[in-house]
Amino acid sequence: MDFAYSEKVQKLRAQVGAFMDQYIYPNESRFFEEIEENRAKGNAWIPTRIIEELKPVARKQGLWNLWRPKQHGGELTNLEYAPLCEIMGRVQWAPEVFNCSAPDTGNMEVLLRYGTPEQQKQWLTPLLEGQIRSAFLMTEPEVASSDATNIQCRIERQGDEYVINGRKWWSSGAGDPRCRINIVMGKTDPDNPNKHQQQSMILVPADTPGIRVLRALSVFGYDDAPHGHMEVLLENVRVPASNMLLGEGKGFEIAQGRLGPGRIHHCMRIIGQAERALELMCKRLKSRVAFGRPVAEQSVWHERIAEARIAIDTSRLLTLNAAYMMDTVGNKAARAEIAMIKVLAPNAAQQIIDWAIQAHGGGGVCQEFPLAWMYAWNRTLRLADGPDEVHRAAVAKLELRKHDHR
Repeated sequence: MDFAYSEKVQKLRAQVGAFMDQYIYPNESRFFEEIEENRAKGNAWIPTRIIEELKPVARKQGLWNLWRPKQHGGELTNLEYAPLCEIMGRVQWAPEVFNCSAPDTGNMEVLLRYGTPEQQKQWLTPLLEGQIRSAFLMTEPEVASSDATNIQCRIERQGDEYVINGRKWWSSGAGDPRCRINIVMGKTDPDNPNKHQQQSMILVPADTPGIRVLRALSVFGYDDAPHGHMEVLLENVRVPASNMLLGEGKGFEIAQGRLGPGRIHHCMRIIGQAERALELMCKRLKSRVAFGRPVAEQSVWHERIAEARIAIDTSRLLTLNAAYMMDTVGNKAARAEIAMIKVLAPNAAQQIIDWAIQAHGGGGVCQEFPLAWMYAWNRTLRLADGPDEVHRAAVAKLELRKHDHR
């Protein structure tokens, strides 16, 4: 395994880093100011001007759709994209500037892998162009959705249409006025003895009658505007039968294909945030004096800094290894590595961000620094795309299986 960055990746890392320095970091305050302006006007869900202004700049520089898999028309492998994703992830809203943000990347990958030519023309093309946004509706409030077999949303065939009824939440982006298409997971065959063939995924345009966005859910008090996470009700929603993805009973298969790359992206973004948190922590410690000497000279912080560096590098190397395996042996064969990074990276980042907050004192928990928002965003990743417990169970089962015939 060779994780050395190729000349192409080194060039792109320099480009993305320079873009972040020139356009993203200087505009962090403006991003939040625009949200507050919109909120004061009564609508926090209006897209920010700064992101829309920066998109054409990123595109002109060739920093657009870098996430797109090489086997599906892109230029980069998972291993090559990972370090770029890390740099973008240092600021939560930055990936959208490059058209590399969730849930759009996952939804575009679904359409690339499983969509018909007609579905791709109608929905994938405008998503790739950044003309629209999308949402992924899987999680439900009434059931433990970490077990996809629990899903209760019903998708029933009636002639040339499917009728959808259900309640979803944590539907990220569903409140965005640019959201034009939802990918909805539900059950088409709830009595199928094979529980993994009961589910299907279907394309549901956001303006279809019967869809209601009930409310935005807060994340540790943040509403994550203008993106947001919505609770959505679907009542007798009718869509053409041609909107079904891959075929009835293929929902679980699609979900597994979608979540593998998404987990790599999440982990690399949060490693970027952990790296930034460590930088902020070191700068703060060197600039503060307590009890007669610089805080950076106090031994407890030496230990924390060392542990943070070890945890970041460990998480990065394991994530790069998972990306390498996905590229060489496929997502299914790399499922243990993907599960391991999904546990390790958010837990490591959570501890590092927490230490950084502690180093900043009262400033760490307010809007003066990005740490509080980073902490809230990162903590959700121990639940998003499957909770820690599910991934640990998957790793344990695969480990035990090695000893079945010994």
